Amino acid sequence: MSASPSDSRWAVVFGGPSPEHEISILTGLQAERVLTGAGQDVLALYWAPTGGWFLVPPGTEAKDYLEGAPSGSKPVDVRLGADAGLYVKGRLRSERIEPTAALSCLHGGLGEGGGYAGLMALLGIRTTGGSLYASALGMDKLAFGAVMASAGIPTLPRVALEPDVDPPFDGPYIVKPRFGGSSIGIEIVDDLATARVVARSSAHLRAGAVVEPFRRDLVDLNISFRTAPALEVSDLERPLRRPDGAVYSYDEKYLAGGAGEAGLSSAPRELPAQVPDEVARRAAELARRVAVVTGLTGVVRLDFLYDESSGELVVNEVNSVPGALSLYLWAPKHPASEVLLDALREARDAPVVGAPSGFGSGAALRAAGGIAGKLVGLDGPRL
Repeated sequence: MSASPSDSRWAVVFGGPSPEHEISILTGLQAERVLTGAGQDVLALYWAPTGGWFLVPPGTEAKDYLEGAPSGSKPVDVRLGADAGLYVKGRLRSERIEPTAALSCLHGGLGEGGGYAGLMALLGIRTTGGSLYASALGMDKLAFGAVMASAGIPTLPRVALEPDVDPPFDGPYIVKPRFGGSSIGIEIVDDLATARVVARSSAHLRAGAVVEPFRRDLVDLNISFRTAPALEVSDLERPLRRPDGAVYSYDEKYLAGGAGEAGLSSAPRELPAQVPDEVARRAAELARRVAVVTGLTGVVRLDFLYDESSGELVVNEVNSVPGALSLYLWAPKHPASEVLLDALREARDAPVVGAPSGFGSGAALRAAGGIAGKLVGLDGPRL
């Protein structure tokens, strides 16, 4: 699809209250540059970790956010109600921001986990990033694994880490935050007692943790799918793991090498992955199935684990708003501007449908009678 200029005005939303706040800034600034470079009219909207929203000047750099919103930013009011929307206060009156659609670059937290999607629905702003329901599924590792298993999609066993129930598999274990990204807070332990101690002491695991078998024989494979203009998958990549076979930490994935690019477009990888054609074909088919089963839309990354000796391929995690929006995976097939514009046009033309709301026929209200009658028996047993 052409990336030519249009009358549309796109918003790029980044930041948010999340441990991945800084990486979201990098993704947002990258997306802004790609779109403006294609001649598009772009509004850059920064969601500060403290909750404030700001319209930031065009062309800001990562260092401009070291102390919060950059110089020259304008506070944005988020208003719900009859005149719901985003408003920038001017000298005489507030000006409403009305983007054609918004590109979500929010990683982790409420941004990727469904809160942002719900907010945009209430504000009447069409956005990428999936529905509230699909986003929440992608952020909940336990629920996602259960949905994969119920759909017959191969995945490793994964259970909630409970204080008094043992998992149905032996260690070593990989312990992950139940709600969070693919890098932060992950621990590898040999036994269950250690897993429970780590879960109690880690700020990232206290809200919920999952455990699954840790297998050093498995390697990582990643693929991206996008749902506009049609369901399509990227080439399969193989991130190059550490020599000891351990999982990359957040610092190694995102901060090593400087320049703010490591873990995004310049991390070491094989692209396309050097795997048998049958494995690449199977990965593409599984990605298509995950897209249908989860209902995720836009540009999504799916992470696999692969046993080179046996050919076993299992789905590990999904990232509904992946780092750098997985643009590097699409580079052999489509320019970055085309990928982003296709996602924005999908949000504009085929917005995610939420649950219907509003009044029904009124039959339940008319039949209810007095509310006092509904309270009978609610004060506990009579002695």
